[in-house]
This record gives sequence, C-alpha cells and structure tokens, in this order.
Amino acid sequence: MGNLFGKKKQTRVTEQDKAVLQLKQQRDKLRQYQKRINLQLEKERLLAKQLLKDGKKEKALLLLKKKRYQEQLLDKTENQIGNLERMVQDLEFVQIERKVIDGLKVGNDCLKKMHEAMSIEEVERIMDETQDAIEYQRQIDEMLAGSLTQEDEDAVLAELEAITQGDVELPEVPSEELPEVPEASEEKPERERPRKKPERELLAA
Repeated sequence: MGNLFGKKKQTRVTEQDKAVLQLKQQRDKLRQYQKRINLQLEKERLLAKQLLKDGKKEKALLLLKKKRYQEQLLDKTENQIGNLERMVQDLEFVQIERKVIDGLKVGNDCLKKMHEAMSIEEVERIMDETQDAIEYQRQIDEMLAGSLTQEDEDAVLAELEAITQGDVELPEVPSEELPEVPEASEEKPERERPRKKPERELLAA
C-alpha cells in the first residue's frame, strides 16, 4: 500500500543544518545542567542554614564555599549558552543569505535568457515601427480634419448627438425633378436726372 501514496520527497540535509542541530543540542544540555545546579544550590543553602542552627559553623562555611563555586560555574554556563545561541543565529542567517543569493542567481539567468531572445536592434525596430504607425495615423487625422468645413463639423457633431439619443429619421428624397429657376435679369440703372439749379444762381444770371 505504500506505493499507492508514492514515496516521500527526501530533503537534503546540508552540513550547515547538521552544525545548527549540534549547537542546539549542546545549548539544551547546558540549560538542563543549569536547572540541575540551581536545584542543588537551593538544597545546599537550606542545609547550610540547618548546620548553623545546629552549631556546626565550619561545615556550613565549607558548604557555602562549594555553593559559591557552583554559582560561578553557572555564570560561565550562561555565557556559553549565549555564545551557542549567537552561533546558531549566525549560521541560520548565513543559510538565509545563501537562499537569497541562489534566488538572485536564478533571476539573473532568466533575465539573460530574455535579453538574448530580444536584442537591442529588435527593440529599436519595434519602436521605429510604432512611431511610424503613430505618424501615419496623425497624417490621416489631419487630412480628414482639413477636408471638412466648420459647418460640416457642426453638422457631423449634431448627427452624432442625434444618433446617441435615438434613431435619426432622414427626409425622403423627392422623385420629381425640381423646376428650373429663371435667371434674374439685370436691371439697368436709371439715368441720373439733371439737378435743378438753385434759384439764387438763376437770379444772378
């Protein structure tokens, strides 16, 4: 039945993983040692107190010296645990940096392949073709804009507005021919009538 579910994917354990695991194990052993020593120190403190009550001052003093030595060992143990934890953090950070570098390497390889697929000449050709198409469309727009008068432009805009609001009803074209309009005859200007001389001029004559 194991074959039905397939084989589990085996993860590769690196030397850094082994080193981190060993450091964590040593750190945990030192912490267990700290707990054991702390319990022992508490017992020895109570025992020294009892010896003083019993009048055995020398034995109590000897026990307190032993207790003091063990407390110094605890301080050294604490420093060693701090060093181990810093080492573990450094190794784990190095592993993260390695993964980041590997990711950057894969990304650079992909970029190189994409750059190889499209050269600079190809990009320049595409840009030139795009610019030519834009210029060609601009010329067409200018030609269309220049062929219509302002009145035509207004009529087109009015028709567009009518189409957006509803169907436009166009007038029917008459089938009969339109009557010819007679040409207007040019009227001759009237002859200017001679002006009468003023009466003063007649009297003077």
